[in-house]
Amino acid sequence: MNSATYAVRDSATMLRRNLKHMARYPSQTLMLIGLPLLFLLLFVYVLGGTMGAGLPGAPAGDRGDYLTFITPGILVMAVASVSISTAVSVATDMTGGIIDRFRTMAVAKVSVLTGHVLGAMIQTALALATVFGTAFLLGLETAASAMQWLGLVGLLALLSFAMAWFTVALGLASPTPEVASNWPM
Repeated sequence: MNSATYAVRDSATMLRRNLKHMARYPSQTLMLIGLPLLFLLLFVYVLGGTMGAGLPGAPAGDRGDYLTFITPGILVMAVASVSISTAVSVATDMTGGIIDRFRTMAVAKVSVLTGHVLGAMIQTALALATVFGTAFLLGLETAASAMQWLGLVGLLALLSFAMAWFTVALGLASPTPEVASNWPM
């Protein structure tokens, strides 16, 4: 086997490790999914009538137009909220001693970080699916074609990938997990 094969195999192992962490601490994943969902509901039902009236061409108190207006921002917020978890997770690994253990093993160096990034992308996909589903249940109407939806999914996946790698770098540079939790914001 060549080094690329080992890196892929080790990255899959580290992804499995991160998925087990997600299963072991479901409250963190629920919080990452619940926060954007809470903001979506808050903005639509508490502020939607007033804020929707301020949109150009919207009738007074129209929550549907405001739902269409606010949903893209909430989707980006869902991507950003997962990044905080990634930074904390990497910083915890760096300060907890597990990286020192991995250095003594025949593990591809990139696999630990790749596992964190892939785990973050899975959490982001769960958060985005939940926000999309809730927005459609609330009455989100769109005239987008299938290609435009595919473009949106691709753009959100790229944003998730970029944010995950950026926050991995922040987690590596953080002296403690507490500092890592504040840096992405």
